[in-house]
Amino acid sequence: MITRRSVLLAGGIGLLVAHPLSRGQPVPTIRRVGMLQFASVSAGAQLRAAFKQGMQDQGWQEGNNVEYRIVNADGDVSRLDALVGDLIAQKSEVIVVGSQQTAGAARRATKTIPIVMAGVSNAVGADLVASLANPGGNITGIASQQEEVVGKLIGVLHEVAPNARRVALLLNETNPSHTAFWSAARTACAALDLVAMRVVASAPAQLGAAAGEIVRLRSQAVVVVSDVMYFAERAKVQELMQTTRLPVAYELSDHAIAGGLLSYGVNLATTYRTAARYVDKILKGAKPADLPVEQATKFELVINLKTAKALGITIPKTLLQRADEVIQ
Repeated sequence: MITRRSVLLAGGIGLLVAHPLSRGQPVPTIRRVGMLQFASVSAGAQLRAAFKQGMQDQGWQEGNNVEYRIVNADGDVSRLDALVGDLIAQKSEVIVVGSQQTAGAARRATKTIPIVMAGVSNAVGADLVASLANPGGNITGIASQQEEVVGKLIGVLHEVAPNARRVALLLNETNPSHTAFWSAARTACAALDLVAMRVVASAPAQLGAAAGEIVRLRSQAVVVVSDVMYFAERAKVQELMQTTRLPVAYELSDHAIAGGLLSYGVNLATTYRTAARYVDKILKGAKPADLPVEQATKFELVINLKTAKALGITIPKTLLQRADEVIQ
């Protein structure tokens, strides 16, 4: 016997079957991207934001189709291996790194999870990739060529302080590229008839002694190379370098913005945004071994006129015209 209730139930079931929701909408798959940062959470904020913006430009929306697992070593190199282990345990599908130290830790931890470099120097020399054109293995991304920029930075500093003959180079010996930095600096100084002097600070606690050594050596100018520890401690580095009362040139613009005299090198935020394109391709199925490493091509000159005035230095007009940014 067919009752009115049976008819209503049947009709309701029919409507449910007909409604798209009853078939089940595909639930968006959320991909997991890990990032290993050497610096503290606050010091690395700008680079994280740049990377996430790059991912957003590629259509990845945090919380919708991607989530980020970010760990920070707070400047302690001994923590890197354990932090990579955390990213692997959290099932990160790609790991983003921004320095030789972080790239090395990731490489030691996995030969299968893709690793994307966001501006790592001397990638071939450090054996991170077989070659730029054919990286092989599970690592690819952006090579910053920072070891090659040192010579040009010394040339710019020489234009600003032509009478400075004794140039101190601040190096971190835990950075696998420190030998390449020193070699490039010596070559550039020799070509300009300058004396290159090696000063080492491999941990934050050594920075004060390094500043004292720069003065003791009777340095007349200073070059601070691109280094993840110096970046993480950039406020402290800048404060100590000011005590020398010498013209100091940096590879990273963050130092010039913080009060350094000048900088010449890659823009780290740009390399992180560019690295997002590699992550996008890998999440869509590409293999790191098939993605050639891209070399940074844009190098920015930043000059801090306020600092130049405090040091009694007149910046040549030709150099000001070449500058990408002049801080008044």
